[in-house]
Amino acid sequence: MDLTNAIWRKSRRSGSSGGNCVEVADNLPGVIGVRDSKDPAGPALTFGPEAWQAFVAQLVTRP
Repeated sequence: MDLTNAIWRKSRRSGSSGGNCVEVADNLPGVIGVRDSKDPAGPALTFGPEAWQAFVAQLVTRP
């Protein structure tokens, strides 16, 4: 998967001091990219839109 044109972003809840952050790229057609902010040149996971929406829905519904 070519993620060259991905625009990565961190959650607004992430602090400015770095740490353990996940970055998401959702600007590519048909794919959502996820990577570790401490290793931007490292591997990235990719998900289809439906799988990503299901994942996020589970996060939102947890107490």
